[in-house]
Amino acid sequence: MAADEKSAVPAAAPDNQIDETLKFSPEEEAVGPPFLFSLLPQAPPSIPFFTRAGTPVTGESCLLTPASRAVQDLVADSNLHKTDANALFTSGQYDAAINKYDEAVAVLPAYLDYELAVLKSNISACYLKLEEWKEAVSSATAALEGLDRLDGRAGEDKVKEDEEGATGKPEEAEDAQAAGAKAEDGEDDVEEEIISAGASKAAVAPAAAAAPPPPESDAEKAQKKRDEDIARIRAKALMRRGRARSELGGWSNLEGAVEDYKKLAAMANLSPADKKIVQGQLRSLPPRAKAAQETETAEMWGKLKELGNGILKPFGLSTENFQMVKDEKTGGYSMNFQNGGK
Repeated sequence: MAADEKSAVPAAAPDNQIDETLKFSPEEEAVGPPFLFSLLPQAPPSIPFFTRAGTPVTGESCLLTPASRAVQDLVADSNLHKTDANALFTSGQYDAAINKYDEAVAVLPAYLDYELAVLKSNISACYLKLEEWKEAVSSATAALEGLDRLDGRAGEDKVKEDEEGATGKPEEAEDAQAAGAKAEDGEDDVEEEIISAGASKAAVAPAAAAAPPPPESDAEKAQKKRDEDIARIRAKALMRRGRARSELGGWSNLEGAVEDYKKLAAMANLSPADKKIVQGQLRSLPPRAKAAQETETAEMWGKLKELGNGILKPFGLSTENFQMVKDEKTGGYSMNFQNGGK
């Protein structure tokens, strides 16, 4: 970060506020049963688990195969490393915690994006404590990319289900087409019945009453819990990346931090403390980003001028012979040549 930028920007938020985003406990972020296989071998088939695309599945198709049991063993092994890492984090041994989290990551299959995102987000928290901002950004970004992949696969499945539902069965489509054709030809033989206004109201009253919503199935409950967990880890990763970017400074990082906090401001699952941090950062970061932009732009022009003078010197010219004139209407620049420059 340039010296001019440091003097031009306000101080970062106090640590006692930022630390709220770093607190987590083994119970809070325990991975638990993996999203891909949440059944134990002896569990009844009515308990849902999630497919590779993140879709809940129930019924006999939930029965575990030898391959799925092997994945469960890997996840259990990963959770042991993660529990040790959480304890190391709590005791302030952040380097050792990172090593343990890395061991937990190494055990997991690459397609378990949620479990990996939890670990990557926790690694980012460790780097924040160590004030290693670039590594914190990298780990938080990896967590967010994993959650995006999980959302993307779930979205693709949803689109596929919608398309299949819109297509329907062939015979149903034919019946609907025939009914439409009959209506267009005026072949609807239903006679209009004349009834009183009171009788009409009485007839439509039962239909107007809203029916109670059907109870949620196990798969729907599991899907809802999955979405809540993804949103929770996403918020943590965004908070950590935004903090690291704001500490790194520089135009690009500060603009990235603003985008992270804007995403957080639109989320409904933030705690009051996190909301306060987000609002504060959205007030302080834009002026810092603008100051950094001006500083870096001035530095860039200085370097270009130095380079240009080196090229023009053999011809008896310098960048002073060329004047950049800004067009206030378009914001663009034009170059004018001046013979009197040195």
